[in-house]
Parts: sequence; C-alpha cells; structure tokens
Amino acid sequence: MKRLLKAITPPPVRRLARILFPLKRFHCPVCQKWLPHFERLPDYWFQNLDKYQYVHSIFASETANLLQYSCGSCGASDRDRLYAIYIKARRATEADKITFIEFAPTPALSGLIKSLPGIEYRSADLYDEAADEQVDLTHLPYADCSFDVFLTSHMLEHIEDDRQAMRELYRILKPGGWGIAMVPIQLDLEKTLEGLPISSEGERWKYYGQNDHVRMYAKQDFISRLQDAGFEVKQFGEDHFGKDVFLLHGLHPRSVLYVVEKPSVSS
Repeated sequence: MKRLLKAITPPPVRRLARILFPLKRFHCPVCQKWLPHFERLPDYWFQNLDKYQYVHSIFASETANLLQYSCGSCGASDRDRLYAIYIKARRATEADKITFIEFAPTPALSGLIKSLPGIEYRSADLYDEAADEQVDLTHLPYADCSFDVFLTSHMLEHIEDDRQAMRELYRILKPGGWGIAMVPIQLDLEKTLEGLPISSEGERWKYYGQNDHVRMYAKQDFISRLQDAGFEVKQFGEDHFGKDVFLLHGLHPRSVLYVVEKPSVSS
C-alpha cells in the first residue's frame, strides 16, 4: 500500500514539478492541480468560535488543518484530500467492480470517485436535491447488503441517534465490504460530549463547534460506537501514508482516516 501511495506522486514527478512550477509546492489529489498553498479555514469559523467562547482547544482537533484547509482550485477540504489518496490507492489494488455510495457528497470528491474505473456510484443526502436520493441516515431505503463501499464524512455529529445510523450503515454494507466513516474528534475529551441542555445556536458553537452539531466526539468513544454496530475499525495516519505524502497534500500530522469493514462472515 505504501508503495502505491508513493506512486501516486513519485519523487521524479515531484522534482519535475518543482523545476517547472517552483512556487507550487503542494498537490491536490482530487483535482490533480499543483498549488503554491492551500487556503486556510474561513474566518467566519474562527470568529464564531471566539464570539461564543468555544470551550475546547482548536489545537486538539483531529484531522483538521486550519491553515491548509481547502484547495483553491476545486475546493476539496483536507479530509477530502485524505479520502482521495486512500480510495485511489485502494482501487489500484482491486480489479472487481464495486457499488459505492457517498452520503452528503461534495462536488469535487464525488467527481473524482465517479471517474475511477469499476465504480458504480450513488449519492445520497437528506436535503441536497442534486444527490441521487434524499435519505435519512437512520432509516435508509436500501436492502441489506446493497453496497461494497460507503463514505460518510462529518454527518454523524448532526444526527441525534448516531448509533442507529451506524447500524444502518452496517446493514446496507455487503459482507467483506468497507467504508470511510469520519467525524470531528476532539483529542482532549475522554468521553463524547452530548445531551447538554442547549437552547441556542451559540451554545452549540460553544460546546460542539458548530451551530448544527449535536455532539463532540471523543476518539475512543467514536471507535467503540462503530464496533458496537458490528464494524471492524482501522486507523490510518501519517505513519501509514508517510510524512512526505502528508506534507505534499497539506494534511496535518494529527490527521487519521477511519476505515471500517464488515466481516466476510457475519457473527
């Protein structure tokens, strides 16, 4: 896998890029553009955290590069770039055709996924009419074992019954299938923060980091909830991908990709 990751942007290509584009030091694996920098997280986010006195440290957020957040060309976030690296590398090792569903799709990443060979792609979202289906993640309208792969990114923190949503994701995944499940994680929390008597959007900003979030996840608790739903959980960070890959694509060293798998034989 590491050899495949490095092959995505091999050293000769990086050296040639530095010669031809000396000011473009970064690469977006979603749109394939070389860039002088990635864009920082929008100011409104910092302004709201300050306005509502966010109670957590922004320097203990997992998978959040505040200063190299988005691609100025396609808009892909740092987590989108992490997904793209993994999905492309994994597809390079797989010959079989797969059914792939992305929940809450983002245009740049969904375009990349659809362009990869052997993928039968669907998109789903509760509100987005551009998605193929409008669905509630806690009551999915798909038969058991419908998909080989799913991607759900920063959705579960919006859902009151996240455990039910995880069970639904497990149900629709084929045995032997895999998925990417990502949420905001606060590394200085020992227990997920949720169920507070919150009565305003400002209080959600203060405790959960956004006006429409209903919790802030602790790392181990997030993993345990996925395992309780039946998933095997794997974590891939800088040690797996390589420091040079993280630097090139504007990923923070605290970034971790959560890949879940459904056992081939259900227990």
